Amino acid sequence: MPIRNVQFFNEEFYHIVKRGVEKRTIFLDDEDRYRFINSLIVFNDSNSAPWNMRGFWNQRDPASLMKTGYIPENPLIKIHAFALMDNHFHLLLEQVKENGVSNFMGKLGGYSYYFNKKYKRVGPLFQGRFKAVLIKTEEQLKNAFVYVNTNPVGLINPRWKEEGIKDFKNSIKFLEEYYWSSCPGYLGKDDNYPFVEKDFFLKLFGSINDCSKEIESWLTYKVEVNKYRGIALE
Repeated sequence: MPIRNVQFFNEEFYHIVKRGVEKRTIFLDDEDRYRFINSLIVFNDSNSAPWNMRGFWNQRDPASLMKTGYIPENPLIKIHAFALMDNHFHLLLEQVKENGVSNFMGKLGGYSYYFNKKYKRVGPLFQGRFKAVLIKTEEQLKNAFVYVNTNPVGLINPRWKEEGIKDFKNSIKFLEEYYWSSCPGYLGKDDNYPFVEKDFFLKLFGSINDCSKEIESWLTYKVEVNKYRGIALE
């Protein structure tokens, strides 16, 4: 197994990506997505996961799960942004406890057990180790924030990063309504996930309106990329 060349330090930010083995789909329905998001809450604890807690198994709404009274006693990380795609997921994490990122990701791998049991399959679900990028500068941190929150645009326009986007309004609308990411909360829409630590980026950018502008400016740039390609191809 290759040695990871990224070290994890407290109070540092990391962009985490984990993909399905052979790019296979890892979320087949909303129950899978709810289960994974609930895992983001329950496994963020240096204590053992409360397997006997009915809320963890039965809740289909992370906000409701938190209302059951479950709060991690010894958090490993802070989740500042996330996005679930079909065959992978993105997390923007800050480590708060020694080995927090590694321990959290190790526990999160328990989703494989649930998935394999539900779909009667065997073997690894994820492709090797998770990818981790240490965020070294404020500019890189802002870029990672935008990248993670806008990633779901790829679900309606798979080649938007290379070719740009044609419809800005449709892309924004999709991000505002896409339930399986932190983006709606940063766009001032429904705040579905109270476990996402939004205060840091609200202070970094200035306000929820400024967070929205940062996300929108990236999409605007991608619209211009598409226009440029259109001219170049004529």
